[in-house]
Amino acid sequence: MLLLSALISGLGLGAMYGLMALGFHVTYAVSGTVNFAQGSSMMLGAVLTFGFAQALAWPMPLAILLALALCALYGLLVEFVAVRPFASRGSDAWLMSTVALGIVLDNLVMFSFGKEPRSLPSMLAQTPIELGGLGLGVYPLQVLIPVIGLLLAAVLHFVARRTRWGIAMLAVVQNRDAARLMGIPIRRVVAAAFALSTLFAGIAGVLIAPLMNVHADMGTLFGLKAFAVAILGGISSAWGVMLAGLIFGGVEAIVTATLGSGYTQIISFSLVIAALALRPNGLFGRAEVRKV
Repeated sequence: MLLLSALISGLGLGAMYGLMALGFHVTYAVSGTVNFAQGSSMMLGAVLTFGFAQALAWPMPLAILLALALCALYGLLVEFVAVRPFASRGSDAWLMSTVALGIVLDNLVMFSFGKEPRSLPSMLAQTPIELGGLGLGVYPLQVLIPVIGLLLAAVLHFVARRTRWGIAMLAVVQNRDAARLMGIPIRRVVAAAFALSTLFAGIAGVLIAPLMNVHADMGTLFGLKAFAVAILGGISSAWGVMLAGLIFGGVEAIVTATLGSGYTQIISFSLVIAALALRPNGLFGRAEVRKV
């Protein structure tokens, strides 16, 4: 029973990694760039939700919607300030500028929100689930999170294949010059991809906030693990990064439950290295075909 509860918790945590990794996937697929401050975007979603729901006493649905809208706007800011000026000149300086912008955000939140962790109550994270009179040691929210993650991956897949914006995004991926000649607004598509990226991270922050303390540094390790998950799953595959997140979270939970938390990072990241040594393009990724 202990191992089962740990696995369910791990899948919930893994879905968080997967959601953030979906953000890496979207921007990389469209523009070949990523937001290395994705963890800060996750933190922003959690902090804004706490501020609106607890400090301002707004209804939780309204607090979540406004927090996610602001996360999407932050994504537009990241693309406009930290990515576009460098990517348009063929420079890779966006690697550092996105990191720097994330550090700025973390410190702004620390000065305004404070250093002390806060808790965000939720009806879905108060009473553990019982099965046959036995407590599983997991909350309904931990079961709901993987479901939401897989649904969002399915929605992203549908949008990319069946909608005008998704087809425009795929056109930009395949041939940017041809897409521009067809009248597709390249800059708008790339900006929308960054907004969607930070929106996914914000959703992850909103979902994880009731299960852990909310504070300015909460996204740092999450962002690192999410990028590892994106590479592990194959950053070009939406389903791949989500499934890799679930696998990574499940492995973390099993290692923690059986060997202790001291071995969690050692074993999980060692397995990532081993997997990439065997599958350099990720577990579910494909090697790019280059014309010469």
